[in-house]
Amino acid sequence: MLVSSKILGGSRTSVTLKTTLRFNSSSTSALAYKALHHRKKQPRLPTLDTPNWSAQGAVSSILYETPLPSKSPKKQHILNCLVQNEPGVLSLVSGILAARGFNIDSLVVCNTDVKDLSRMTIILKGQAMVIEQAIKQIEDLVPVFAVLDYSNAEIIKRELLLTRVSLLGPEYFQDFIKQHEISIEAEETLSELDNKYHPKNLTPSEMLRIKNSYLTALQTLTKQFGGKIVDISNKNCIIELTGKPERITNFLKLIKPFGILEVARSGMMALPRTPLSEGEMEEEDTAVDIGVDLSDLPPG
Repeated sequence: MLVSSKILGGSRTSVTLKTTLRFNSSSTSALAYKALHHRKKQPRLPTLDTPNWSAQGAVSSILYETPLPSKSPKKQHILNCLVQNEPGVLSLVSGILAARGFNIDSLVVCNTDVKDLSRMTIILKGQAMVIEQAIKQIEDLVPVFAVLDYSNAEIIKRELLLTRVSLLGPEYFQDFIKQHEISIEAEETLSELDNKYHPKNLTPSEMLRIKNSYLTALQTLTKQFGGKIVDISNKNCIIELTGKPERITNFLKLIKPFGILEVARSGMMALPRTPLSEGEMEEEDTAVDIGVDLSDLPPG
């Protein structure tokens, strides 16, 4: 920071402030950014002399003036953190949330098109007051540029799902689970699965017809939800689906009877919607007032 001034006739006439900020791979660039765009600090509260308390008076003051725990319900909060791309940032942010007792439901970290800048999308549940305090502590970290709270904003939410589903029916799936349990009783319960509908007791042609019917049903469900089948084998298939987290959860419930062998979810990513002009917003509100998000409705 370079400050130059001119003094004519004993009085200062102009002051020129020139600031140069260069971003590099060092975490001090985030610190310099926050120093340049610092928020206005609130004035300090007036200080009072410490009163002469007695033991009984101090205890009574602590008991009756301590606020009660907040009974406000916990809600989902979506935090978007812009951080410096360097080692150790994730541990710093997660350490602050862990110290306050937050369980992170989802965490997605990815690079951006800007060099040395990463975006962290954190999904957690908690009370608004505690979340606000955690946001302030995260913003005070050196490698953090800013923290955005999308909890009350109109956002686009997306999540990627990869799941492996059985093509041999639920009997094969239950048999598969029992064989991987280290228990003596598991071997005894395998005999209960030996019925005429079990894949081991079917002819090859009947097995092919069952596989084809199961695969057709899975393709229909996947198409209705906007996904696709990316891999098919003799015993299972892999389905890829992108959508809102609630929609993916509903899809998993529908295909659960087929026998889900494996599930991988990427975690939620979010970006805020771009607001329209005031005139266009008013026309849209008066023309359409549905009140229901069509993406939450079942397919069909």
